[in-house]
Amino acid sequence: MAIEKILVPDLGDASDVEVIELLVAVGDTVAEEDSLLVLESDKAAMEIPAPKSGVVKSLEVNLGDKVSSGSVILTLEVEAVDDESDIAEVAAPQEQSDAEPVVEKTPAPIHSSAAAPSVYDIKVPDIGTEDEVEIIEIQVSVGDSLNIDDTLMTLESDKAAMDVPADRAGEVQEILVKVGDKVKTGTSIVRILAEPVEDAPPAAVSDAEVVDEPKTAAPQTPDISQANPHPAAVAAPAPTPSGPVPGGDSAKVYAGPAVRKLARELGVDLTQVRGSGAKSRIIKEDIHGFVKARINSPVAASNGIGIAPVPDIDFSQFGEIEEVPRSKLHKLTAANMQRNWNAVPHVAQFNEIDISDLEEFRASLKGEAERKGVKMTFLPFLLKACASALAELPQFNVSLHSSGEYLIQKKYIHIGVAVATEAGLVVPVIRDVDTKSLWELAAEVIELSQKAKDRKLSREEMQGACFTISSLGAIGGTGFIPIVNAPEVAILGVAKTQIKPQFVGGQFVPRQMLPITLSYDHKAVNGVDGGLFVTHLEKVLSDIRNLIL
Repeated sequence: MAIEKILVPDLGDASDVEVIELLVAVGDTVAEEDSLLVLESDKAAMEIPAPKSGVVKSLEVNLGDKVSSGSVILTLEVEAVDDESDIAEVAAPQEQSDAEPVVEKTPAPIHSSAAAPSVYDIKVPDIGTEDEVEIIEIQVSVGDSLNIDDTLMTLESDKAAMDVPADRAGEVQEILVKVGDKVKTGTSIVRILAEPVEDAPPAAVSDAEVVDEPKTAAPQTPDISQANPHPAAVAAPAPTPSGPVPGGDSAKVYAGPAVRKLARELGVDLTQVRGSGAKSRIIKEDIHGFVKARINSPVAASNGIGIAPVPDIDFSQFGEIEEVPRSKLHKLTAANMQRNWNAVPHVAQFNEIDISDLEEFRASLKGEAERKGVKMTFLPFLLKACASALAELPQFNVSLHSSGEYLIQKKYIHIGVAVATEAGLVVPVIRDVDTKSLWELAAEVIELSQKAKDRKLSREEMQGACFTISSLGAIGGTGFIPIVNAPEVAILGVAKTQIKPQFVGGQFVPRQMLPITLSYDHKAVNGVDGGLFVTHLEKVLSDIRNLIL
């Protein structure tokens, strides 16, 4: 192993640049191109990447220190290389040794003042990496007159955003790229009719000139003394001490590209985050802390969104009270229900099903049920009916991927059954409902219900449901709207059966009517599908013979 000093790369004309964020600590293992620290000049902020992989042995700078090109920032323990001294200095770019190949670069021609205007291609300057970066904004049009240093377009990598300035004055003749294109150092981006100049600066290094560059050179970084960063990376005014302004412009938040990328991945609104870095800069730890606080906060647990909770009132001023602690299960159920209600656009489909014939058939099974030692309730029939509907309409047997890009179609049919216990509501899951007989389902319903009431359900017995049934049974009520148990996309609510007059055969007769409510996620299920589902349930429950077809 060898110890190498990592130096600040070439910063152009910038000097005494402030260290505003340290991204590594002593003992950390870093890979090549991992960010080490963040520097800030009066024009831009940038992250310094590691030129090699290794282990951080010491930090030579602190927050607030001023550094310049060539300053030592840390020491890195790297794999030893033959003929390499124990301590080497690494920076971008490195000086070429005598043994390294020398590439001769042809300087740009010097134009005399009498020369006529000529066509000139403006190329992407050295951006410190050979990787392609994306064009996110083009700020000129054909026919525009340019002055030197006018901004042409904005490039963005995963570590920085920078504006590309014009290195020559002239008139825009053609734009050679478009937003979304990937470019790299030396790519021609704008063609102009250039004014003749004396001692014109050398043209940007072309692709052919970069090819034979010594591979031992560490990756370079953007010249922050000349590149005005995109607003996403600019050092905007820090948030006021009173906190962020809800609904503010995240582009004006003081945070670097890597932090913004992390915020996008975690779905964090940067205007809601208070920065703890230098000058209130938002750092990655602020993002992680914000997410953790939201997950664990009473607001998140009680309402799942950024709405302030209902304020507490001292009810003792009105009379005698008692504070009753909620069980962990009650609190967990409440948090899940609130999350599901906020995340799922609910649609409810209502129906009443005539189950008179089914109930008559179920009553006829009483003797056989006693011999088998199993109580045949209505629930096994309902389970088989729902399994039949899920097989007939597989669009209900799905879950939405969090990206929203695709559905996960399930090839099995497991159905959860909500069971009320003294500790709270639990949902044991009956697996492979479509393959089991009514007697098997009846026995399993009884077994899981008892285990739920005894709080003996295993974790596996409460996972994997495709669909849920929530029944008020004999409790009463004419109907209710159940909340979808995401990531499932539908749930069936069943109320108490009632005797109602139905017009049959030219006359009104008393029939047993079952009120049902199908709630479903409108992101995944259409209204027509909801109608087809309850119609299918009505078909098989009103005439149980349809289950065997």
